Amino acid sequence: MKTIDELLADGDGVRGKRVFVRADLNVPLSGTTITDDGRIRAVQPTIARLAQAGARVIVASHLGRPKGAPEPAFSLAPAAARLGELLGQKVAFATDTVGESARSVVGALGDGDVAVLENLRFNPGETAKDDAERGAFADRLAELADVYVGDGFGAVHRKHASVYDLPARLPHAAGGLIATEVGVLKKLTEDVSRPYVVVLGGAKVSDKLGVIDHLLEKADRILIGGGMAFTFLKAKGYEVGSSLLQEDQIPVVREYLRRADERGVEFVLPVDLKVAAEFPDLKAKAPTHPETVPADAMPAGKMGLDNGPETCALYAAKLADAATVFWNGPMGVFEHPDFAEGTRAVAQGLIDSSAFTVVGGGDSAAAVRTLGFDESAFGHISTGGGASLEYLEGKTLPGLAALED
Repeated sequence: MKTIDELLADGDGVRGKRVFVRADLNVPLSGTTITDDGRIRAVQPTIARLAQAGARVIVASHLGRPKGAPEPAFSLAPAAARLGELLGQKVAFATDTVGESARSVVGALGDGDVAVLENLRFNPGETAKDDAERGAFADRLAELADVYVGDGFGAVHRKHASVYDLPARLPHAAGGLIATEVGVLKKLTEDVSRPYVVVLGGAKVSDKLGVIDHLLEKADRILIGGGMAFTFLKAKGYEVGSSLLQEDQIPVVREYLRRADERGVEFVLPVDLKVAAEFPDLKAKAPTHPETVPADAMPAGKMGLDNGPETCALYAAKLADAATVFWNGPMGVFEHPDFAEGTRAVAQGLIDSSAFTVVGGGDSAAAVRTLGFDESAFGHISTGGGASLEYLEGKTLPGLAALED
């Protein structure tokens, strides 16, 4: 895989060339206000290096899940404005992807200038299942550029036109963010320092089945929390009240617990839980007066919403001697102060350990920022939750395969 370092070292480098950067600017918005600019900050160094080398930089990304047509709520205009602030220079914005505005904006770029195209998913060709339709959109994107740099790690598990088809049409290289992300993931899969501890949370166990299956062959210890924990607790015969439960996954979970026992992998589940009668109001954040109960004594009509204090202490202890830790998924409804302690305890456990620690993107990365932790205290905070999980499952990621020479 050619890197941006090699690209910039080749002959005249990129001066005067139109460089298409597939970034991941899929940031959360409240109206037009960005609530977490982590993904923009992550790709900014690559864009800055190209601009400083005299490239005419064309940045493209998706945002949200529009249905192949323009939707103002998913415009990349706020992301373009924030990128300009981070770069300290004006960033032009095209109001379409391959139309008149895109051609005009790109045509007006000078050496060192930067432009952002409108949301790629406003065009149905970006996400089309049909190879020809997707390829036709990639052809039109290729007309805008001379070189392709892939740096949208959060999208490399998608077989989309700008991720998979476009690199085949242009000289291409991996940006600094992708090079970093892949290097970190290799530390979790190829030459792992042990003990290797994996912490998995989030809502649904079905979202993590593939990675659990694969990590049963790799990890020394797996800690489970969040909504997905209740399927595991039910599989052990515990009552779970009105907690989130995937009944259809109980046989699969029982098999994982059996395999873990057979292979000597320590599977750690909550021993106590914070529960309430209903899901909290995340906007009002009014006190909910939760109670703490043993994991094997869930009251009927109550739902588990966070790890209890004994579980927080247990998980901290299970992280203390780790040499490598991968964490993906919160331990509870961290957005509400009554149910943030389990997630906070895991984050602090990573910081307190001497391990190489990786926060696997998505809600875990959001939790780190929401709860006020210093991002530099972690070994690496990924920009791609889904991409990280699929890599750890051993899958071939289309966007990485497309960057191979």
